[in-house]
Amino acid sequence: MNSLPAVGPHGDNRHTLLIVDDDREIRSLLAEQLEKAGYTVHTAADGAGMFAVLNSGAIDLIILDLNLPGEDGLLLCRETRSRRNIPIIMLTARSEPVDRVIGLEVGADDYVTKPFEPRELVARVRSVMRRTYASSAAPESHLPRRARFRGWILDFEARRLTDAKGRVVMLSGAEFSLLKFFVEHANDVLTREQLLTVASTPGSADSSSQRVDLQISRLRHKLGDDARSAELIMTVRSHGYVLAASVTFE
Repeated sequence: MNSLPAVGPHGDNRHTLLIVDDDREIRSLLAEQLEKAGYTVHTAADGAGMFAVLNSGAIDLIILDLNLPGEDGLLLCRETRSRRNIPIIMLTARSEPVDRVIGLEVGADDYVTKPFEPRELVARVRSVMRRTYASSAAPESHLPRRARFRGWILDFEARRLTDAKGRVVMLSGAEFSLLKFFVEHANDVLTREQLLTVASTPGSADSSSQRVDLQISRLRHKLGDDARSAELIMTVRSHGYVLAASVTFE
């Protein structure tokens, strides 16, 4: 059976996914494909069903349709992100770039447009799961748990960013990975090619330097760093970006 790494983040031997889509055929098709890929799969048709599943047990990733009856996927994504650090892949029939950007802004880790090949979604799931859980799967207790810089705290274990007043700033999975990469290479100039390996999802249509620039723009906004006169994530003309800060690891 072709499955993702053996041990899940909750100590079991299978990752558990939740599919939220009001189309029964799509739910059944995706559940079948993902179960063949080695995942445990739960399904729900709306927001109420989604939170019922979330409250009943641990879920490692959510596949969430944008167009749902009642609360739509964007509202559900935002609400979920405010409560839990669970990676989310959005599904939608919309193909406008603005919809993709809004989905990522409210916390989605990836965005798949219908119609799509089920194998493509399986590949996206694997990519997001690797990005989210690979580092936590190995017993590396000697590694730092958090980083402090310019009044910010990036918690590697909780995958959470807090400001000097202790307020949590929501980050998507890609944004967290990108910021973690920056703090681990503070004061080093990082090229767009280096950052692309962190900020992009393999196989996505926007796997380009423009995606890096978009992620940087969003990070700057969340860090209160003015793009026109950035002092934290600075642009190095013709080279890339640099996190200009002293970082303390704990």
